[in-house]
Amino acid sequence: MAVTDDRPNRPRAVREGEGRQGGDSAGGAVPNPFDRQPPQDLTAEQSVLGGMLLSKDAIADVVEVLRPDDFYRPAHQTVYDCILDLYGRGEPADAVTVSAELQRRGELIRLGGAPYLHTLIATVPTAANAAYYAEIVAEKATLRRLVEAGTRIVQLGYHGAEGAEVEEVVDRAQAAIYEVTERSTSEDYVPLEELLQPTMDEIDAIASRGGVSLGVPTGFQDLDACTNGLHPGQMVVVAARPGLGKSTLGLDFARSCSIKHQMTSAVFSLEMSKTEIVMRLLSAEARIRLADMRAGRMSDDDWTRMARRMSEISEAPLFIDDSPNLTLMEIRAKARRLKQRNDLKLIILDYLQLMTSGRKVESRQQEVSEFSRQIKLLAKELEVPVVAISQLNRGPEQRTDKRPMISDLRESGSIEQDADMVILLHRPDAFERDDPRAGEADLILAKHRNGPTNTITVAHQLHYSRFADLAHG
Repeated sequence: MAVTDDRPNRPRAVREGEGRQGGDSAGGAVPNPFDRQPPQDLTAEQSVLGGMLLSKDAIADVVEVLRPDDFYRPAHQTVYDCILDLYGRGEPADAVTVSAELQRRGELIRLGGAPYLHTLIATVPTAANAAYYAEIVAEKATLRRLVEAGTRIVQLGYHGAEGAEVEEVVDRAQAAIYEVTERSTSEDYVPLEELLQPTMDEIDAIASRGGVSLGVPTGFQDLDACTNGLHPGQMVVVAARPGLGKSTLGLDFARSCSIKHQMTSAVFSLEMSKTEIVMRLLSAEARIRLADMRAGRMSDDDWTRMARRMSEISEAPLFIDDSPNLTLMEIRAKARRLKQRNDLKLIILDYLQLMTSGRKVESRQQEVSEFSRQIKLLAKELEVPVVAISQLNRGPEQRTDKRPMISDLRESGSIEQDADMVILLHRPDAFERDDPRAGEADLILAKHRNGPTNTITVAHQLHYSRFADLAHG
């Protein structure tokens, strides 16, 4: 009698392996533990997509939780990917626009046509629960990956029995499980107070609020006088060659915003860990040498200064996210959530060239150009200034005059085009130790869409991980 395998989408290796187990001692068949339908919840998948088609807020919530391959049905993966593309371009993503986009791609009929999209909408009880439905889909996806990892581990075990190196087999088995746990673990932004708690135990305060400009104050008097602060909707690029202090300058902006003026800021760092960022903040605020802090050589006076600053620092509405491989879509979703819940006023992205889209692109230049455009859209959508840290190419090092120019922006001219403000950081003593301007740094305002260009000279105190206004007089 012919037997039809009507169980959908089960891994090929599992299907081919079925029936190979021998019977038990009594001659009965031993049931195959893998002879099951993979974990999935199609209703939850439909509800997620239906909620996204109904609500832009649902898209922002779901994008933090799910990736296309988390969906069990390939058709649902296609719809989800289409919604993300439209959302990422700043276009509406509803049944009409998604249907048109799928039609353009030649995939609409394969999915069941426009009526299926309306079926998705009819399936969802409420778009407000989209994030909850997404968690269900994500859990099922993790379980499927665990099943697949288990299948691979079984195969590895038999491979080891056939003479493979046991240590190598165990290592590959551990890697298979780690891959599952790594994908199911999502780091998120963490309030500064929680980061300080395990590091320090005494907190005190000396705060000063004053000189608040119309925009977010940068903390530098001459720069604020020229720009009147950083304004909502602005894309601000801070660029320099490696090692000159561009990340430090970005953190100076965040310190001014959150610690000095109690306005919410978010730092998305693809370069430094949360601990490294907090140490730099503490060094700058308490004026303790960063090298001494790292080496555990803090004096009693250092600890006293630290204690005096801790209360103010811990109360700062500053959020830090060092999640690896952050995509701009994820940053956008997290920033939007912070805007809704904490009245976000400033975003720092450190740094542009470390970002990846997670997709195949024709060239790195094209990818960076897309990042630049999306950052500008992010600033406009959330109505906050976004400071994007960027690297310069080697142009300054190859010229007699080491001062950077806006044409030195690395990988994409579109960064210059999209930016409302471009600040090029230059330190003369970085190239000549005996330079008469040792200890000074130039903030070259090379582009200022809404005001004059200028060069502001400040003092660099990188041993304290900070820049400061130059003492006049």
